[in-house]
Amino acid sequence: MKRICVVTGTRAEYGLLRWVMLGIQKSANLELQLIVTGMHLSPEFGLTYREIEAEGFQIDRKVEMLLSSDTPVGIGKSMGLAMCGFSDALAELRPDLLLVLGDRYEILAAVSVAMVARIPIAHLHGGEATEGLIDESIRHAVTKMSHLHFVAAEEYRRRVIQLGESPDRVFLVGGLGIDNINQLQLLNRAELEHALDFKLGPRNLLVTFHPVTLEGDSIERQMAELLEALDELPDTHLIFTMPNADTDGRILLRMIENFVARHPVTCKAFTSLGQLRYLSCMRHVDGVVGNSSSGLAEAPSFRTGTINIGDRQRGRLKAVSVIDCDADRVAIRTALSRLFSPTFQAGLPAVMNPYGNGGASEAIVRTLDQVSLDGLLKKRFFNQHVS
Repeated sequence: MKRICVVTGTRAEYGLLRWVMLGIQKSANLELQLIVTGMHLSPEFGLTYREIEAEGFQIDRKVEMLLSSDTPVGIGKSMGLAMCGFSDALAELRPDLLLVLGDRYEILAAVSVAMVARIPIAHLHGGEATEGLIDESIRHAVTKMSHLHFVAAEEYRRRVIQLGESPDRVFLVGGLGIDNINQLQLLNRAELEHALDFKLGPRNLLVTFHPVTLEGDSIERQMAELLEALDELPDTHLIFTMPNADTDGRILLRMIENFVARHPVTCKAFTSLGQLRYLSCMRHVDGVVGNSSSGLAEAPSFRTGTINIGDRQRGRLKAVSVIDCDADRVAIRTALSRLFSPTFQAGLPAVMNPYGNGGASEAIVRTLDQVSLDGLLKKRFFNQHVS
């Protein structure tokens, strides 16, 4: 049995990992270990570790790290606490492989500890680009510390190889989020309204706006511009999901709370929707607005239009259903007009998702089942031209 230790720190990340975790549980050759950390353990972000337990997963270790601060100093200290916690957890669990997804600072802490503990690392969704975030650097750093790579698109496969990783360790599997869409029984409109305790309107938007961590004091201004543009919309109901625990995230949280308080009939905010309600919202709304990766990776599978604001997702692959705009109210207003236009809406049924049609979770588990872990730790820089 190979002991596969999965780390999750956010609600969105867990939603992507869920089917991989189930596949590991069902495998005759794999044993699932689970470490929960970060936002999952915070009352402010909904104590979402309870959702993980409610779905039948056993949490083997909880690594506390999230201080009540979103300043650079606070986050730096959180990373230090995380490394202390992961050192103890991995020493106790002794996994054969650490499995991580993405690019957040808690993942950087986990793989740094695993690297010095000589535990092989498998990295999901590497090779992607997000030029407005520190996540860009973290993602590529995690790639260089990892030994197996599962990527969402051919362009990302080439980028991981460009970073010096051996092609025979890079597996193109597609986007994980599409598996949720294919396997969950999503709510119909009436069921969704009941689950949200919120009445949908003639038009509806799902809004998620996270901090842009490389742009400092512009975060508050950008959110103000977005809220001004949204405030002008007639006959439109807004479903907000709260931002991640990134630098200055609490600024955005307070602004959303104040906006919703002024519009209690047409707006509602949620700390955590969970995958079922979130994807069901995406299915029924007229558009996704903000700067979340889900607007690029999952929304196209619903043929739902996306307004992608600012630089947070600059560099990612995008379907033709994604409308890019600057973070000012005039540009956002123009993008909203295009989103609701008959011409744009008429083109949505033909949209193709660049992240594939599903099956990523099954492909990852199948590879973990079959791959030998012998000799993985010793890496040689792959220095050939990438085809």
